Amino acid sequence: MPTPSSPLYMMPFDHRGSFEHGLFGWTGRLSPEQTAKIAAAKQIVYAAVWKAIADGVPERAAAVLVDEQFGRELLADARARGLTTACPAEKTGEAEFQFEYGEDFARHIEAMDPTYCKVLVRYNPQADAALNRRQAERLRRLSEYLHRAGRSFLFELLVPAEPAQLAQVGQDTTAYDLMLRPSLAVAAMRELQDAGVEPDIWKLEGLARRQDCLAVAEMAQRDGRSDVRCIVLGHHAEDARVRGWLEVAATVPAFIGFAVGRTTFWQPLQDLLANRIARDEAVTAIARSYHGWVDTWEKARRRHTREVEIHSDGDAPGPARAEQTSRR
Repeated sequence: MPTPSSPLYMMPFDHRGSFEHGLFGWTGRLSPEQTAKIAAAKQIVYAAVWKAIADGVPERAAAVLVDEQFGRELLADARARGLTTACPAEKTGEAEFQFEYGEDFARHIEAMDPTYCKVLVRYNPQADAALNRRQAERLRRLSEYLHRAGRSFLFELLVPAEPAQLAQVGQDTTAYDLMLRPSLAVAAMRELQDAGVEPDIWKLEGLARRQDCLAVAEMAQRDGRSDVRCIVLGHHAEDARVRGWLEVAATVPAFIGFAVGRTTFWQPLQDLLANRIARDEAVTAIARSYHGWVDTWEKARRRHTREVEIHSDGDAPGPARAEQTSRR
């Protein structure tokens, strides 16, 4: 089990609807052959993680997040080989959090035995109050079960914009992400904590400003939650945007890494399915991208550590330079 201060470089490929509908373009009930093709695509991503480890990604920090439906064998293999694992508990593609296996959720968690049980939750504190209460109650039950069972809880929080919020920023989603989403995320975290939902790690949408990373970190660790940590998710954003999020988050100690999935593997898998590249080329491309995120994170962390050391020696960079550093 990783310690709270351990780096966590997660490869998330627990997507189900995205693979079925987005990658393969299928609708309706999957046939056994279609299920096997999705599982085979996920095996490529998994192979890329091990290639990246062979190429220098620290194995103690590497992790895989994959679902039971298509990745049961991968979870078992990763667990047997000592790799950190995570498995989702939520039903895919739902606006409201629902358990994938209903009231049988605990048995499935025990069977998969992941390092982290993960949920993806869409929660805007200014959205429908009854919806938020229903979600919080289900999540409290899961949180209490996990902590009774000695299991760790990974909480992926998405804060989708409400229509009135988008109107406030002229329908500009980038402006929403910069101006409104950070404070809404902090408020959502507080509400969920107050409802009895206690993640060990918050998996959060990227933030462009260091002060926003500091604010969510402070909320994650408030009132004695000093062992709680945060990681950054990729949200299928373009490479440059993800790099910026990682470089900012790496300057905040409570952030210990990232979970960047589709930005890492989507294009290589598309190219493979279109016969533009071979399987080994897809593995190499995904491994190279994953390794690149690790390098980005570790370089930003080291750079910030050096600047803190300079500051402690009385030769600190000026405020303007420090702000520029946080935005690189």
